[in-house]
Amino acid sequence: MPKIEVYRDALLHAIGARDLTDDQLEEIFPAAKAELDEPADESGLMKVELNDTNRPDLWSSAGLGRQLRVFRGGVIPRYDFFSTAQRTQDHGERRVIVDESVREIRPYFVGFVAQGPPINEAVLKDLIQTQEKLTWNYGQKRRAIAMGVHRSELIEFPVRYQAADPDSTRFVPLQMDRELSMREILTEHPKGQAFGHIVADQPRFPLLTENRGEVLSFPPVINSASIGAVKEGDTSLFVDLTGFDMESLLLSASIVACDFFDAGFTIYPTVIEYPFDTPYGREVTVPFYFQSDQVVSVQEVNKLLGGSLSADEIVAALERMGVESKPQNGTVSIRVPEYRNDFLHPVDIVEDVMIGRGMESFEPEMPRDFTVGRLTSLEEFRRRLRDLMVGLGFQEMIFNYLGSGVDFIDRMYPEESREAAYAETVRIANPMSENFEFVRPSIIPSLLNAERVSGNAVYPHRVFAIGKVAYRDETDGTGTRTATHLAYLTADGETDFNLVNSLISAILYYVGRAYETREASDPRFIPGRVAELRSTDGASLGVFGEVHPRVLEEWGVQVPCTIAEIDIERLMKADAGGRSEP
Repeated sequence: MPKIEVYRDALLHAIGARDLTDDQLEEIFPAAKAELDEPADESGLMKVELNDTNRPDLWSSAGLGRQLRVFRGGVIPRYDFFSTAQRTQDHGERRVIVDESVREIRPYFVGFVAQGPPINEAVLKDLIQTQEKLTWNYGQKRRAIAMGVHRSELIEFPVRYQAADPDSTRFVPLQMDRELSMREILTEHPKGQAFGHIVADQPRFPLLTENRGEVLSFPPVINSASIGAVKEGDTSLFVDLTGFDMESLLLSASIVACDFFDAGFTIYPTVIEYPFDTPYGREVTVPFYFQSDQVVSVQEVNKLLGGSLSADEIVAALERMGVESKPQNGTVSIRVPEYRNDFLHPVDIVEDVMIGRGMESFEPEMPRDFTVGRLTSLEEFRRRLRDLMVGLGFQEMIFNYLGSGVDFIDRMYPEESREAAYAETVRIANPMSENFEFVRPSIIPSLLNAERVSGNAVYPHRVFAIGKVAYRDETDGTGTRTATHLAYLTADGETDFNLVNSLISAILYYVGRAYETREASDPRFIPGRVAELRSTDGASLGVFGEVHPRVLEEWGVQVPCTIAEIDIERLMKADAGGRSEP
Protein backbone atom coordinates (compact mmCIF):
# COMPACT_ATOMS: atom_id res chain seq x y z
CA MET A 1 0.00 0.00 0.00
CA PRO A 2 1.26 3.53 -0.74
CA LYS A 3 3.16 5.42 1.93
CA ILE A 4 3.58 9.16 1.70
CA GLU A 5 5.71 11.69 3.56
CA VAL A 6 4.07 14.98 4.50
CA TYR A 7 5.11 17.95 6.55
CA ARG A 8 2.87 17.98 9.59
CA ASP A 9 2.29 21.76 9.46
CA ALA A 10 1.43 21.58 5.75
CA LEU A 11 -1.07 18.77 6.37
CA LEU A 12 -2.72 20.60 9.28
CA HIS A 13 -2.91 23.75 7.14
CA ALA A 14 -4.65 21.73 4.38
CA ILE A 15 -7.06 20.29 6.97
CA GLY A 16 -7.72 23.76 8.35
CA ALA A 17 -6.92 22.83 11.97
CA ARG A 18 -3.43 23.67 13.19
CA ASP A 19 -4.02 22.41 16.75
CA LEU A 20 -4.75 18.73 16.03
CA THR A 21 -2.68 16.24 18.02
CA ASP A 22 -1.39 12.97 16.59
CA ASP A 23 -4.11 11.11 18.48
CA GLN A 24 -6.77 13.35 16.95
CA LEU A 25 -5.27 12.83 13.50
CA GLU A 26 -5.43 9.07 13.94
CA GLU A 27 -9.11 9.37 14.87
CA ILE A 28 -10.00 11.00 11.53
CA PHE A 29 -7.47 9.17 9.31
CA PRO A 30 -9.95 6.29 8.66
CA ALA A 31 -11.98 8.75 6.56
CA ALA A 32 -9.13 8.51 4.04
CA LYS A 33 -8.40 4.83 4.75
CA ALA A 34 -5.13 6.01 6.23
CA GLU A 35 -3.11 5.50 9.38
CA LEU A 36 -0.13 7.22 10.97
CA ASP A 37 2.96 5.20 10.15
CA GLU A 38 5.60 7.41 11.84
CA PRO A 39 5.08 10.61 13.88
CA ALA A 40 6.75 13.81 12.74
CA ASP A 41 10.52 13.95 13.15
CA GLU A 42 12.61 17.01 14.07
CA SER A 43 12.06 18.53 10.63
CA GLY A 44 8.29 18.05 10.94
CA LEU A 45 8.14 15.24 8.38
CA MET A 46 5.63 12.49 9.14
CA LYS A 47 4.82 9.24 7.31
CA VAL A 48 1.27 8.17 6.51
CA GLU A 49 0.23 4.77 5.14
CA LEU A 50 -2.78 4.66 2.82
CA ASN A 51 -4.74 1.41 2.70
CA ASP A 52 -6.41 1.91 -0.68
CA THR A 53 -4.74 2.06 -4.08
CA ASN A 54 -7.98 3.24 -5.74
CA ARG A 55 -7.61 6.78 -4.39
CA PRO A 56 -4.47 8.35 -5.92
CA ASP A 57 -5.95 11.76 -5.06
CA LEU A 58 -4.96 11.09 -1.42
CA TRP A 59 -1.24 10.63 -2.16
CA SER A 60 -0.31 14.23 -1.24
CA SER A 61 -0.67 16.72 1.59
CA ALA A 62 -3.26 18.69 -0.39
CA GLY A 63 -5.34 15.64 -1.32
CA LEU A 64 -5.23 14.02 2.11
CA GLY A 65 -5.92 17.36 3.77
CA ARG A 66 -8.87 18.04 1.47
CA GLN A 67 -10.51 14.73 2.36
CA LEU A 68 -10.04 15.21 6.10
CA ARG A 69 -11.10 18.87 5.99
CA VAL A 70 -14.42 18.08 4.33
CA PHE A 71 -14.96 15.11 6.63
CA ARG A 72 -14.60 17.40 9.64
CA GLY A 73 -17.32 19.67 8.29
CA GLY A 74 -15.51 21.77 5.72
CA VAL A 75 -17.13 23.01 2.52
CA ILE A 76 -16.84 20.81 -0.56
CA PRO A 77 -14.43 22.70 -2.84
CA ARG A 78 -15.50 23.98 -6.23
CA TYR A 79 -13.18 23.68 -9.22
CA ASP A 80 -14.62 25.95 -11.91
CA PHE A 81 -11.59 25.75 -14.20
CA PHE A 82 -12.59 22.33 -15.61
CA SER A 83 -13.82 21.94 -19.16
CA THR A 84 -16.42 19.43 -20.31
CA ALA A 85 -17.72 18.25 -23.65
CA GLN A 86 -20.33 21.04 -23.40
CA ARG A 87 -18.19 23.76 -21.82
CA THR A 88 -14.75 24.97 -22.87
CA GLN A 89 -12.65 27.24 -20.65
CA ASP A 90 -10.75 30.27 -21.93
CA HIS A 91 -7.21 29.15 -22.72
CA GLY A 92 -5.67 32.28 -24.25
CA GLU A 93 -2.72 31.22 -26.40
CA ARG A 94 -1.90 28.09 -24.39
CA ARG A 95 -1.96 25.33 -26.96
CA VAL A 96 -0.12 22.01 -27.38
CA ILE A 97 0.11 20.43 -30.83
CA VAL A 98 0.44 16.65 -30.88
CA ASP A 99 2.21 15.30 -33.97
CA GLU A 100 1.08 12.21 -35.89
CA SER A 101 4.56 10.72 -35.35
CA VAL A 102 3.87 9.84 -31.68
CA ARG A 103 0.72 7.87 -32.46
CA GLU A 104 2.44 4.46 -32.39
CA ILE A 105 5.07 5.42 -29.80
CA ARG A 106 3.35 7.22 -26.91
CA PRO A 107 0.15 8.74 -28.28
CA TYR A 108 -1.54 10.84 -25.60
CA PHE A 109 -0.57 14.16 -24.01
CA VAL A 110 -2.37 16.38 -21.49
CA GLY A 111 -1.20 19.49 -19.64
CA PHE A 112 -2.08 22.81 -18.00
CA VAL A 113 -0.50 25.90 -16.43
CA ALA A 114 -0.61 26.78 -12.70
CA GLN A 115 0.33 30.22 -11.36
CA GLY A 116 0.42 31.19 -7.71
CA PRO A 117 2.52 32.10 -4.69
CA PRO A 118 6.25 31.30 -4.69
CA ILE A 119 6.83 27.60 -4.13
CA ASN A 120 8.35 26.76 -0.74
CA GLU A 121 10.14 23.60 0.38
CA ALA A 122 6.97 21.85 1.58
CA VAL A 123 5.04 22.50 -1.65
CA LEU A 124 8.02 21.50 -3.81
CA LYS A 125 8.55 18.26 -1.86
CA ASP A 126 4.85 17.46 -2.04
CA LEU A 127 4.82 18.14 -5.79
CA ILE A 128 7.79 15.84 -6.37
CA GLN A 129 6.19 13.14 -4.21
CA THR A 130 2.86 13.42 -6.08
CA GLN A 131 4.75 13.10 -9.36
CA GLU A 132 6.62 10.03 -8.17
CA LYS A 133 3.61 8.28 -6.60
CA LEU A 134 1.31 8.90 -9.57
CA THR A 135 3.84 7.75 -12.15
CA TRP A 136 5.23 4.83 -10.11
CA ASN A 137 2.12 3.34 -8.49
CA TYR A 138 -0.73 4.51 -10.71
CA GLY A 139 1.38 4.92 -13.86
CA GLN A 140 3.07 1.49 -13.81
CA LYS A 141 6.58 2.86 -13.22
CA ARG A 142 6.15 5.57 -15.90
CA ARG A 143 5.16 3.08 -18.58
CA ALA A 144 1.48 4.13 -18.56
CA ILE A 145 1.84 7.65 -17.11
CA ALA A 146 4.85 9.99 -17.06
CA MET A 147 4.67 13.47 -15.59
CA GLY A 148 6.87 16.52 -16.01
CA VAL A 149 6.77 19.98 -14.41
CA HIS A 150 8.39 22.98 -16.13
CA ARG A 151 8.93 26.71 -15.58
CA SER A 152 6.16 28.13 -17.76
CA GLU A 153 7.57 31.68 -17.88
CA LEU A 154 10.36 30.27 -20.08
CA ILE A 155 7.92 28.62 -22.47
CA GLU A 156 6.60 30.19 -25.66
CA PHE A 157 3.39 28.52 -26.82
CA PRO A 158 2.40 26.55 -28.78
CA VAL A 159 4.22 23.55 -27.34
CA ARG A 160 4.84 20.61 -29.67
CA TYR A 161 4.76 16.93 -28.76
CA GLN A 162 6.45 14.87 -31.43
CA ALA A 163 8.77 11.97 -32.17
CA ALA A 164 12.45 12.83 -32.69
CA ASP A 165 15.58 11.18 -34.02
CA PRO A 166 17.27 9.80 -30.87
CA ASP A 167 20.80 10.22 -32.31
CA SER A 168 20.65 13.74 -33.74
CA THR A 169 18.42 15.37 -31.08
CA ARG A 170 20.54 16.71 -28.24
CA PHE A 171 19.86 18.76 -25.08
CA VAL A 172 21.14 19.18 -21.53
CA PRO A 173 19.14 16.85 -19.27
CA LEU A 174 18.17 17.73 -15.71
CA GLN A 175 20.97 17.21 -13.14
CA MET A 176 23.69 17.38 -15.80
CA ASP A 177 25.72 20.24 -17.30
CA ARG A 178 26.50 18.91 -20.79
CA GLU A 179 24.52 18.03 -23.88
CA LEU A 180 23.66 14.42 -24.60
CA SER A 181 21.76 12.83 -27.45
CA MET A 182 18.50 11.16 -26.51
CA ARG A 183 20.09 7.77 -27.08
CA GLU A 184 23.10 8.69 -24.92
CA ILE A 185 20.72 9.70 -22.13
CA LEU A 186 19.50 6.08 -21.97
CA THR A 187 22.96 4.86 -20.92
CA GLU A 188 24.67 7.87 -19.31
CA HIS A 189 21.92 9.45 -17.20
CA PRO A 190 20.56 7.70 -14.06
CA LYS A 191 16.96 8.29 -15.16
CA GLY A 192 17.76 6.97 -18.61
CA GLN A 193 19.19 3.81 -17.08
CA ALA A 194 16.06 3.41 -14.93
CA PHE A 195 13.33 4.25 -17.47
CA GLY A 196 14.96 4.21 -20.90
CA HIS A 197 13.81 0.65 -21.56
CA ILE A 198 10.25 1.97 -22.02
CA VAL A 199 11.19 3.60 -25.35
CA ALA A 200 14.54 2.00 -26.19
CA ASP A 201 13.09 -0.28 -28.87
CA GLN A 202 11.33 2.54 -30.74
CA PRO A 203 12.84 3.98 -33.95
CA ARG A 204 12.15 7.52 -32.65
CA PHE A 205 11.70 8.88 -29.13
CA PRO A 206 8.99 11.22 -27.71
CA LEU A 207 10.09 14.85 -27.37
CA LEU A 208 8.39 17.96 -25.97
CA THR A 209 9.54 21.35 -27.29
CA GLU A 210 8.27 24.91 -27.13
CA ASN A 211 7.70 27.24 -30.08
CA ARG A 212 11.34 28.38 -30.37
CA GLY A 213 12.58 24.80 -30.41
CA GLU A 214 13.80 24.69 -26.79
CA VAL A 215 13.43 21.24 -25.25
CA LEU A 216 11.08 20.82 -22.29
CA SER A 217 11.48 17.10 -21.77
CA PHE A 218 12.12 13.64 -23.15
CA PRO A 219 9.12 11.74 -21.76
CA PRO A 220 8.97 9.37 -19.97
CA VAL A 221 12.65 9.73 -19.03
CA ILE A 222 13.91 13.21 -18.06
CA ASN A 223 13.25 16.98 -18.25
CA SER A 224 15.66 19.48 -19.71
CA ALA A 225 18.02 21.26 -17.30
CA SER A 226 16.73 24.74 -18.18
CA ILE A 227 12.96 24.81 -18.63
CA GLY A 228 12.43 21.63 -16.60
CA ALA A 229 14.42 22.62 -13.52
CA VAL A 230 11.70 23.70 -11.05
CA LYS A 231 13.00 25.20 -7.80
CA GLU A 232 11.83 27.06 -4.70
CA GLY A 233 10.52 30.53 -5.50
CA ASP A 234 8.98 29.64 -8.89
CA THR A 235 5.46 30.98 -9.36
CA SER A 236 4.37 29.70 -12.75
CA LEU A 237 4.47 26.04 -13.77
CA PHE A 238 3.53 23.99 -16.82
CA VAL A 239 2.49 20.40 -16.00
CA ASP A 240 2.56 17.74 -18.70
CA LEU A 241 1.56 14.07 -18.68
CA THR A 242 2.07 11.50 -21.43
CA GLY A 243 1.01 7.89 -21.78
CA PHE A 244 -1.22 5.34 -23.44
CA ASP A 245 -4.58 5.70 -21.63
CA MET A 246 -6.36 9.03 -22.03
CA GLU A 247 -8.67 8.57 -19.05
CA SER A 248 -5.80 7.81 -16.65
CA LEU A 249 -3.89 10.85 -17.90
CA LEU A 250 -6.90 13.14 -17.50
CA LEU A 251 -7.52 11.88 -13.96
CA SER A 252 -3.87 12.40 -13.02
CA ALA A 253 -3.95 15.92 -14.45
CA SER A 254 -7.17 16.62 -12.52
CA ILE A 255 -5.59 15.44 -9.25
CA VAL A 256 -2.53 17.67 -9.67
CA ALA A 257 -4.63 20.66 -10.79
CA CYS A 258 -6.94 20.36 -7.76
CA ASP A 259 -3.92 20.08 -5.45
CA PHE A 260 -2.42 23.26 -6.92
CA PHE A 261 -5.75 25.09 -6.68
CA ASP A 262 -6.13 24.12 -3.01
CA ALA A 263 -2.60 25.45 -2.41
CA GLY A 264 -3.64 28.89 -3.69
CA PHE A 265 -2.72 28.61 -7.38
CA THR A 266 -4.79 29.72 -10.35
CA ILE A 267 -5.24 27.03 -13.00
CA TYR A 268 -5.07 28.06 -16.66
CA PRO A 269 -6.46 25.41 -19.04
CA THR A 270 -4.52 24.36 -22.12
CA VAL A 271 -5.90 23.13 -25.44
CA ILE A 272 -4.41 19.90 -26.76
CA GLU A 273 -4.73 19.43 -30.54
CA TYR A 274 -4.59 15.87 -31.92
CA PRO A 275 -4.24 14.84 -35.58
CA PHE A 276 -6.06 11.61 -34.76
CA ASP A 277 -9.21 10.64 -32.86
CA THR A 278 -9.09 10.27 -29.06
CA PRO A 279 -11.87 9.06 -26.72
CA TYR A 280 -12.74 12.76 -26.19
CA GLY A 281 -12.28 14.17 -29.66
CA ARG A 282 -9.42 15.76 -31.55
CA GLU A 283 -9.31 18.91 -29.40
CA VAL A 284 -9.36 18.56 -25.61
CA THR A 285 -9.13 21.44 -23.13
CA VAL A 286 -7.33 20.29 -19.98
CA PRO A 287 -8.21 20.03 -17.06
CA PHE A 288 -11.17 18.10 -18.47
CA TYR A 289 -14.08 16.65 -16.47
CA PHE A 290 -14.84 13.25 -18.03
CA GLN A 291 -16.69 11.48 -15.18
CA SER A 292 -20.41 10.65 -15.26
CA ASP A 293 -23.02 10.95 -12.51
CA GLN A 294 -23.76 7.76 -10.56
CA VAL A 295 -26.93 6.51 -8.84
CA VAL A 296 -27.63 4.16 -5.93
CA SER A 297 -30.97 3.18 -4.44
CA VAL A 298 -31.75 3.84 -0.78
CA GLN A 299 -32.88 0.23 -0.49
CA GLU A 300 -29.52 -1.08 -1.72
CA VAL A 301 -27.62 1.11 0.73
CA ASN A 302 -29.65 -0.16 3.67
CA LYS A 303 -29.47 -3.76 2.48
CA LEU A 304 -25.68 -3.71 2.35
CA LEU A 305 -25.16 -1.69 5.52
CA GLY A 306 -27.91 -3.36 7.56
CA GLY A 307 -29.49 -0.07 8.56
CA SER A 308 -32.53 2.08 7.91
CA LEU A 309 -30.98 5.29 6.62
CA SER A 310 -33.13 7.89 4.94
CA ALA A 311 -32.14 9.51 1.65
CA ASP A 312 -31.20 12.71 3.49
CA GLU A 313 -28.94 10.78 5.89
CA ILE A 314 -27.22 9.12 2.93
CA VAL A 315 -26.68 12.51 1.30
CA ALA A 316 -25.21 13.90 4.53
CA ALA A 317 -22.79 10.96 4.80
CA LEU A 318 -21.66 11.32 1.19
CA GLU A 319 -21.10 15.06 1.55
CA ARG A 320 -18.76 14.37 4.49
CA MET A 321 -16.71 12.41 1.93
CA GLY A 322 -16.65 15.37 -0.47
CA VAL A 323 -19.26 13.85 -2.80
CA GLU A 324 -22.09 16.13 -3.91
CA SER A 325 -25.37 14.22 -3.98
CA LYS A 326 -29.12 14.64 -3.99
CA PRO A 327 -32.14 12.40 -3.26
CA GLN A 328 -34.47 11.51 -6.11
CA ASN A 329 -37.47 9.11 -6.01
CA GLY A 330 -36.00 6.49 -3.70
CA THR A 331 -32.47 6.86 -5.06
CA VAL A 332 -29.48 9.08 -4.44
CA SER A 333 -27.56 10.48 -7.40
CA ILE A 334 -23.99 11.69 -6.99
CA ARG A 335 -21.66 13.94 -8.91
CA VAL A 336 -18.25 12.27 -8.95
CA PRO A 337 -15.55 14.68 -7.73
CA GLU A 338 -13.10 15.86 -10.40
CA TYR A 339 -10.18 14.11 -8.71
CA ARG A 340 -11.85 10.69 -8.32
CA ASN A 341 -12.68 7.88 -10.73
CA ASP A 342 -13.19 4.95 -8.35
CA PHE A 343 -17.00 4.71 -8.45
CA LEU A 344 -17.25 1.62 -10.63
CA HIS A 345 -20.39 0.14 -9.04
CA PRO A 346 -23.15 1.25 -6.64
CA VAL A 347 -21.36 -0.67 -3.89
CA ASP A 348 -18.54 1.91 -4.10
CA ILE A 349 -21.07 4.61 -3.22
CA VAL A 350 -22.29 2.49 -0.32
CA GLU A 351 -18.72 2.26 0.96
CA ASP A 352 -18.43 6.06 1.01
CA VAL A 353 -21.76 6.24 2.88
CA MET A 354 -20.38 3.85 5.50
CA ILE A 355 -17.14 5.80 5.95
CA GLY A 356 -18.88 9.18 5.89
CA ARG A 357 -21.41 8.12 8.49
CA GLY A 358 -18.71 6.61 10.69
CA MET A 359 -18.24 3.02 11.73
CA GLU A 360 -19.12 3.92 15.30
CA SER A 361 -22.65 4.87 14.19
CA PHE A 362 -23.52 1.26 13.37
CA GLU A 363 -24.63 -0.76 16.37
CA PRO A 364 -22.89 -4.13 16.61
CA GLU A 365 -25.09 -7.20 16.36
CA MET A 366 -24.44 -10.69 17.58
CA PRO A 367 -24.62 -13.40 14.89
CA ARG A 368 -28.09 -14.95 14.69
CA ASP A 369 -26.90 -18.29 13.35
CA PHE A 370 -24.14 -20.40 14.85
CA THR A 371 -22.50 -23.11 12.78
CA VAL A 372 -19.67 -25.52 13.45
CA GLY A 373 -16.91 -25.47 10.88
CA ARG A 374 -15.65 -28.69 9.36
CA LEU A 375 -13.58 -29.86 6.43
CA THR A 376 -15.26 -30.63 3.14
CA SER A 377 -15.11 -34.18 1.91
CA LEU A 378 -12.80 -33.03 -0.90
CA GLU A 379 -10.38 -31.45 1.56
CA GLU A 380 -10.38 -34.60 3.68
CA PHE A 381 -9.62 -36.66 0.55
CA ARG A 382 -6.82 -34.25 -0.41
CA ARG A 383 -5.23 -34.63 3.00
CA ARG A 384 -5.36 -38.42 2.74
CA LEU A 385 -3.62 -38.24 -0.63
CA ARG A 386 -1.04 -35.79 0.69
CA ASP A 387 -0.16 -38.09 3.61
CA LEU A 388 -0.04 -41.04 1.24
CA MET A 389 2.36 -39.32 -1.16
CA VAL A 390 4.67 -38.33 1.68
CA GLY A 391 4.56 -41.91 2.91
CA LEU A 392 5.59 -43.09 -0.56
CA GLY A 393 8.70 -40.92 -0.36
CA PHE A 394 7.59 -37.81 -2.27
CA GLN A 395 8.22 -34.18 -1.30
CA GLU A 396 5.36 -31.71 -1.66
CA MET A 397 5.75 -28.60 -3.83
CA ILE A 398 3.54 -25.50 -4.05
CA PHE A 399 3.28 -23.52 -7.30
CA ASN A 400 1.57 -20.43 -8.73
CA TYR A 401 -1.74 -20.89 -10.52
CA LEU A 402 -0.81 -18.32 -13.19
CA GLY A 403 2.00 -18.61 -15.70
CA SER A 404 3.08 -17.98 -19.28
CA GLY A 405 2.01 -19.56 -22.53
CA VAL A 406 5.63 -20.49 -23.13
CA ASP A 407 5.68 -22.71 -20.04
CA PHE A 408 2.14 -24.08 -20.16
CA ILE A 409 1.93 -24.66 -23.92
CA ASP A 410 5.06 -24.07 -26.03
CA ARG A 411 7.42 -26.18 -23.92
CA MET A 412 4.89 -28.99 -23.54
CA TYR A 413 3.49 -29.51 -27.04
CA PRO A 414 4.94 -29.82 -30.56
CA GLU A 415 4.23 -26.88 -32.85
CA GLU A 416 1.36 -28.57 -34.68
CA SER A 417 -0.51 -29.17 -31.39
CA ARG A 418 -0.08 -25.73 -29.82
CA GLU A 419 -3.01 -23.96 -31.46
CA ALA A 420 -5.47 -26.51 -30.07
CA ALA A 421 -3.79 -26.37 -26.64
CA TYR A 422 -4.03 -22.56 -26.53
CA ALA A 423 -7.72 -22.78 -27.49
CA GLU A 424 -8.42 -24.91 -24.40
CA THR A 425 -6.42 -22.76 -21.98
CA VAL A 426 -7.94 -19.94 -19.90
CA ARG A 427 -6.25 -16.63 -20.72
CA ILE A 428 -6.27 -13.48 -18.54
CA ALA A 429 -7.72 -10.47 -20.39
CA ASN A 430 -5.54 -7.86 -18.64
CA PRO A 431 -2.46 -9.66 -17.25
CA MET A 432 0.20 -7.86 -15.20
CA SER A 433 2.81 -9.39 -17.52
CA GLU A 434 3.20 -12.29 -19.95
CA ASN A 435 4.52 -14.36 -17.03
CA PHE A 436 1.04 -14.28 -15.48
CA GLU A 437 -1.08 -14.44 -18.64
CA PHE A 438 -2.61 -17.93 -18.40
CA VAL A 439 -4.33 -20.03 -15.73
CA ARG A 440 -2.53 -23.36 -15.55
CA PRO A 441 -4.41 -26.19 -17.31
CA SER A 442 -2.09 -28.79 -15.74
CA ILE A 443 0.38 -29.12 -12.87
CA ILE A 444 2.90 -31.00 -15.05
CA PRO A 445 4.69 -27.85 -16.36
CA SER A 446 5.19 -26.66 -12.77
CA LEU A 447 6.79 -29.98 -11.78
CA LEU A 448 9.11 -29.86 -14.80
CA ASN A 449 10.08 -26.30 -13.95
CA ALA A 450 10.98 -27.43 -10.42
CA GLU A 451 13.05 -30.27 -11.88
CA ARG A 452 14.78 -27.83 -14.24
CA VAL A 453 16.32 -25.93 -11.34
CA SER A 454 17.08 -29.04 -9.26
CA GLY A 455 19.79 -30.63 -11.40
CA ASN A 456 22.41 -30.34 -8.64
CA ALA A 457 20.34 -32.25 -6.07
CA VAL A 458 21.03 -35.94 -5.40
CA TYR A 459 18.88 -38.30 -7.48
CA PRO A 460 16.26 -39.70 -7.49
CA HIS A 461 13.94 -36.70 -7.34
CA ARG A 462 10.39 -37.49 -6.21
CA VAL A 463 8.06 -34.48 -5.93
CA PHE A 464 4.30 -33.94 -6.01
CA ALA A 465 1.75 -31.14 -5.87
CA ILE A 466 -1.98 -30.89 -5.23
CA GLY A 467 -3.87 -27.85 -6.42
CA LYS A 468 -6.35 -26.19 -8.75
CA VAL A 469 -6.23 -26.20 -12.55
CA ALA A 470 -8.64 -24.63 -15.03
CA TYR A 471 -9.47 -25.19 -18.67
CA ARG A 472 -12.18 -24.35 -21.16
CA ASP A 473 -15.32 -26.47 -21.00
CA GLU A 474 -18.25 -25.46 -23.20
CA THR A 475 -20.59 -27.79 -21.32
CA ASP A 476 -20.22 -25.66 -18.17
CA GLY A 477 -22.31 -22.52 -17.77
CA THR A 478 -19.17 -20.41 -17.23
CA GLY A 479 -17.39 -21.86 -20.23
CA THR A 480 -14.59 -23.17 -18.01
CA ARG A 481 -14.04 -25.94 -15.47
CA THR A 482 -11.92 -25.66 -12.35
CA ALA A 483 -10.65 -28.95 -10.95
CA THR A 484 -8.32 -30.19 -8.22
CA HIS A 485 -5.46 -32.33 -9.44
CA LEU A 486 -2.71 -34.44 -7.93
CA ALA A 487 0.48 -34.66 -9.99
CA TYR A 488 3.78 -36.31 -9.16
CA LEU A 489 7.15 -36.61 -10.88
CA THR A 490 10.03 -39.03 -10.54
CA ALA A 491 13.37 -38.05 -12.10
CA ASP A 492 16.03 -40.76 -12.22
CA GLY A 493 18.07 -42.73 -14.72
CA GLU A 494 16.16 -45.89 -13.75
CA THR A 495 12.61 -44.54 -13.85
CA ASP A 496 10.27 -45.99 -16.46
CA PHE A 497 6.63 -46.74 -17.25
CA ASN A 498 6.54 -49.73 -14.89
CA LEU A 499 7.54 -47.54 -11.94
CA VAL A 500 4.90 -44.87 -12.52
CA ASN A 501 2.31 -47.59 -13.13
CA SER A 502 3.18 -49.31 -9.83
CA LEU A 503 2.79 -45.99 -8.00
CA ILE A 504 -0.65 -45.54 -9.57
CA SER A 505 -1.59 -49.01 -8.30
CA ALA A 506 -0.39 -48.20 -4.77
CA ILE A 507 -2.18 -44.85 -4.58
CA LEU A 508 -5.52 -46.17 -5.80
CA TYR A 509 -5.25 -49.27 -3.61
CA TYR A 510 -4.80 -47.23 -0.44
CA VAL A 511 -7.64 -44.84 -1.27
CA GLY A 512 -9.88 -47.77 -2.17
CA ARG A 513 -10.69 -46.99 -5.81
CA ALA A 514 -11.11 -49.38 -8.73
CA TYR A 515 -9.57 -48.27 -12.01
CA GLU A 516 -8.70 -49.24 -15.55
CA THR A 517 -5.91 -48.19 -17.89
CA ARG A 518 -5.88 -47.93 -21.62
CA GLU A 519 -3.38 -46.81 -24.23
CA ALA A 520 -3.41 -43.08 -24.77
CA SER A 521 -2.06 -40.58 -27.31
CA ASP A 522 -0.55 -37.53 -25.61
CA PRO A 523 2.28 -35.56 -27.29
CA ARG A 524 3.77 -34.71 -23.90
CA PHE A 525 4.71 -38.38 -23.39
CA ILE A 526 6.65 -41.02 -25.34
CA PRO A 527 4.30 -42.89 -27.71
CA GLY A 528 3.53 -46.37 -26.39
CA ARG A 529 4.65 -45.41 -22.88
CA VAL A 530 1.65 -43.35 -21.85
CA ALA A 531 -1.69 -44.52 -20.50
CA GLU A 532 -5.02 -42.98 -19.62
CA LEU A 533 -6.37 -43.67 -16.13
CA ARG A 534 -10.11 -44.37 -16.08
CA SER A 535 -12.71 -45.34 -13.51
CA THR A 536 -14.70 -48.56 -13.96
CA ASP A 537 -17.66 -46.56 -15.27
CA GLY A 538 -15.50 -45.08 -18.05
CA ALA A 539 -14.78 -41.59 -16.66
CA SER A 540 -11.33 -40.22 -17.42
CA LEU A 541 -9.31 -39.76 -14.22
CA GLY A 542 -5.93 -38.72 -15.55
CA VAL A 543 -2.81 -39.66 -17.48
CA PHE A 544 0.62 -41.10 -16.65
CA GLY A 545 3.75 -42.21 -18.46
CA GLU A 546 7.31 -41.36 -19.52
CA VAL A 547 7.90 -37.73 -20.50
CA HIS A 548 8.87 -37.18 -24.14
CA PRO A 549 12.58 -36.31 -24.72
CA ARG A 550 11.49 -33.24 -26.71
CA VAL A 551 9.69 -31.89 -23.63
CA LEU A 552 12.68 -32.62 -21.39
CA GLU A 553 14.93 -30.78 -23.82
CA GLU A 554 12.60 -27.75 -23.86
CA TRP A 555 12.85 -27.59 -20.06
CA GLY A 556 16.58 -28.32 -19.93
CA VAL A 557 16.07 -31.50 -17.87
CA GLN A 558 18.97 -33.94 -18.29
CA VAL A 559 17.50 -37.19 -16.86
CA PRO A 560 14.44 -39.32 -17.74
CA CYS A 561 11.22 -38.38 -15.96
CA THR A 562 7.92 -40.12 -15.35
CA ILE A 563 4.84 -38.13 -14.46
CA ALA A 564 1.24 -38.80 -13.49
CA GLU A 565 -1.63 -36.33 -13.12
CA ILE A 566 -4.98 -37.33 -11.58
CA ASP A 567 -8.26 -35.42 -11.24
CA ILE A 568 -8.92 -36.12 -7.56
CA GLU A 569 -12.49 -34.77 -7.61
CA ARG A 570 -13.42 -37.42 -10.17
CA LEU A 571 -11.29 -39.98 -8.36
CA MET A 572 -13.16 -39.33 -5.11
CA LYS A 573 -16.46 -40.07 -6.87
CA ALA A 574 -15.19 -43.23 -8.59
CA ASP A 575 -16.32 -46.74 -7.60
CA ALA A 576 -14.58 -48.43 -4.68
CA GLY A 577 -12.15 -51.18 -5.66
CA GLY A 578 -10.55 -54.09 -3.96
CA ARG A 579 -9.96 -52.12 -0.78
CA SER A 580 -12.86 -50.70 1.21
CA GLU A 581 -13.00 -47.16 2.52
CA PRO A 582 -11.59 -46.80 6.04
